[in-house]
Amino acid sequence: MKKSQLLKMALIRLFLGLLILVTMFFLPAGTFAYWHAWIYIAIILIPMCVSFLMLIRKDPDLLERRLRMKEKKSHQKLLIRISWIIFLIAFIIPGFDFRFGWSHIPIWVVICAYIFILAGYIFFIFVMKENSYASRIIEVEKGQKVIDTGPYAFIRHPLYLSNLIIYLGTPIALGSFWALIAILPLPVVIIFRLLDEEKTLQKDLPGYTDYMSEVKYRLIPLIW
Repeated sequence: MKKSQLLKMALIRLFLGLLILVTMFFLPAGTFAYWHAWIYIAIILIPMCVSFLMLIRKDPDLLERRLRMKEKKSHQKLLIRISWIIFLIAFIIPGFDFRFGWSHIPIWVVICAYIFILAGYIFFIFVMKENSYASRIIEVEKGQKVIDTGPYAFIRHPLYLSNLIIYLGTPIALGSFWALIAILPLPVVIIFRLLDEEKTLQKDLPGYTDYMSEVKYRLIPLIW
């Protein structure tokens, strides 16, 4: 795919993502004065724009992989649908929480959550720089190699870890304890997805079984 086409597709996705976030946050809140949401959108979209520009210039193939959305396996499609339902609920609740004052989270805790999310996104970009095969969907491409450098030298799935950091920090950043409860099933979905991905990599990616014997931990160093 040409760079101009990739850029156009990325910008469309970015605009649609912004539109969806604005709708999910401010419509339930009943006001645009929901300041938590404005800061959250900036923290998410600014690094995303930077990463898009970086990938367009240095690794357009990776950007194309990140823009793929359609999983091939039926059970993975089911996991994606479940994760979207979790996201929808967890992202709508904070607006209502702000409107009706259900949660009272100290500002310093909210700020810590913003820092937590930003750190997760920086880690996400670092992982993508290390692994040019980091597709959004589960697949093994022709000529793909096992990546065992950078964060991959310590855990086998650092991209999933970065996603967990971002999404588990999101409810607090948006000022809602109730949304945190709603998003708690997400790690379970990610674990099922991760385990299935490992089966695919063992089957189709040469050297991955040896890599698993060298790097023992899947998601969290010294734990699992």
